[in-house]
Amino acid sequence: MATTVVGQPLSRVDARRKVTGAATYSAEHRVGGLLYGVIVNGTVARATVSRISVDAALGHPGVLHVLTDFGSLRLAHPVDRIAFYGQPIAVVVAETLEAATHGASLVEATYERQDAVTDFDDPDAPSQTPADEPDYSRGDPAGALGSAQVKVDLELTSARENHNPIELPSTIARWQDGRLTLWDKSQWAQGAARTVAGALGIAVGDVRVHNEFLGGGFGSAIQAYDHVILAAFAAREVDRPVKVVLTRRQFFYGTGFRPASRHRIALGSTAAGRVNALVYEVRIENARYQSYTDGLTDLPQFLYGVPNTRTAYRVTPVDVHSPCSMRGPGVVLGNFALETAMDQLAHELAVDPVELRMRNEPTQDEVTQLPFSTRKLRECYETGARRFGWSRRRAEPGSRTDGDLLIGMGMATASYHNNRRDSSARARIHADGTAEVFAASADMGPGTTTSVMQVAADALGLPASAVTFRLGDSSYPTAPLHAAATTMASVGSAAHTTCNALKAEFIRRAVADTDSPLHGANPADVHVRDGYLSAADGGARDSYRDILRRAGLPSLDITGNWGPGDADSRISSYGYGAVFAEVSVDPLLGLVRVRRIFAAYDVGRVISPKLARSQAIGGMVGGIGMALLEGTVTDHRDGRIVNVSLADYLVPVNADVPDLDAAFVNTEDPQADPIGVKGLGEITIVGVAPAIGNAEFNATGKRLTDLPIRPEALL
Repeated sequence: MATTVVGQPLSRVDARRKVTGAATYSAEHRVGGLLYGVIVNGTVARATVSRISVDAALGHPGVLHVLTDFGSLRLAHPVDRIAFYGQPIAVVVAETLEAATHGASLVEATYERQDAVTDFDDPDAPSQTPADEPDYSRGDPAGALGSAQVKVDLELTSARENHNPIELPSTIARWQDGRLTLWDKSQWAQGAARTVAGALGIAVGDVRVHNEFLGGGFGSAIQAYDHVILAAFAAREVDRPVKVVLTRRQFFYGTGFRPASRHRIALGSTAAGRVNALVYEVRIENARYQSYTDGLTDLPQFLYGVPNTRTAYRVTPVDVHSPCSMRGPGVVLGNFALETAMDQLAHELAVDPVELRMRNEPTQDEVTQLPFSTRKLRECYETGARRFGWSRRRAEPGSRTDGDLLIGMGMATASYHNNRRDSSARARIHADGTAEVFAASADMGPGTTTSVMQVAADALGLPASAVTFRLGDSSYPTAPLHAAATTMASVGSAAHTTCNALKAEFIRRAVADTDSPLHGANPADVHVRDGYLSAADGGARDSYRDILRRAGLPSLDITGNWGPGDADSRISSYGYGAVFAEVSVDPLLGLVRVRRIFAAYDVGRVISPKLARSQAIGGMVGGIGMALLEGTVTDHRDGRIVNVSLADYLVPVNADVPDLDAAFVNTEDPQADPIGVKGLGEITIVGVAPAIGNAEFNATGKRLTDLPIRPEALL
């Protein structure tokens, strides 16, 4: 496959529009007759609403409607009672945002409270085994652990994390002739269309969702939450377009979160460092009204060649909003437990942490018994260690200082399943020789608009400047959710397949056309470059433009499909990485600062190196937040979240972000998909928190197992 655009470090094609303000985000669309909706949130964790007083709100100038009856809506949670603090109980609709906001403050509710449990460590909150996460076992883990020469047994915790991208959840809803148009901050336009249609009891075909630009998501916009449905509901009720934008405070109540977790992990090893037993038990918080699980047990089961393994996954339903996916969902937490335990085992064995991991490399996927499509993890270890300067690490904790600071180095393995899903694309070449490719995907930051364009340009034999990838519209060909590191392998493969089919159609037309210079040529001998079709001998050539001109066509397009088929029944396809971190610790203040992070990744073919590095840096920043800063605090008296602002919920800022860099092992995964890629978006946060924690241990000799690492834990 000739490559001229793929692999180039291009800047984002929409960068100028974003930095100059020309990009239109969901809340910025101009819609005639627009009204403003503000949601009123319940202030108890569990109750029924006995009365809602709306007279004061309706009396406020500019307020037109106060909607309180949601009984006709099919929401994920009950509508006849309060299931969590912050659940919507009313929507105030007004001529201005200011009027709607003040009107919402005038709505008063009276509750019949019920006993609530919001702390999933409460003894009155029993745990359950989720149906989709059964216990797993291979070999004899109890026996192997009991007879192990060296053992590590740790308990770890992580706090709840809330998504905090800069763009707030926002929706504009407009009805015309019984059809609904939404401009919505969504990571999955077609999923949002289905959810809203189901909630309102209308046909999916009567809902169109636009989501061209997103200001970050991290998983908070995968599903259509209440505010999306209520915007559509309000617009239908008042017969005018309505805009709803959640405040930062409402963001914490109105969308999901990474659930708090409790872990126990035990490893048993020979004196030579061969891990032969692993027991991993994990529990996460959940909502009573809806079960949520993700892949916490995936890496403990899979990552190393441990013949005797047992995992157990439990959820504890309490009176809270439902958790949801957040970057590296599940995997990032299971990896934190596993990689912390592996580092402790390396310390007990007096073996280098990288060496210990290499000694336990499997030869196949021990869960599925399938061969790896590619697994360049050894190369990641070697590349990362060399580039990071791992040889300068001192094994004895606390032995390296810089003035009054303790300095430590740590590392961790990263991995994430290579998710691919059925996807479609439409490719079109115009009479001027330019091309467009369409798919109902999204771009919340990784640069999908750019990277899919690069794949399409190479498939069509066109320069990057001649190709545009259009996304952000649910009416476009089917695309999966923009999450779980799925987009490039799925949508990119669909674009590649469809563009190749369109190119083949042009070649077929050229060789069959008596007026074409390529008439009679063997189609297999014709290649395309810069929009020109040339025979193998390089003599005669035709062009997309001339083929369309002779046919009298303004354009020619094809819609194609791609799916992974049964690939996952034949191969084990994962991305891999090795993350290295250096930290300083002030022993007097208990302050941990990350000095630098370097990671090496095996993520298949790298389509856009500049964007790939940007993805890696972004994931590392998220990992720093998880390790040292982020934690949601709940007042368990009523379920109120205490730190609902960016002043109190700490996320990394520029001062927290050190020298970050990444390298990519040059490999392709042609067994996984036709463009040879593996997902990159999720894996870049996996491994960062344990690498930082392991570096802290190397600096201080104090093993901290609670995230985030707080200064008081080191004092």
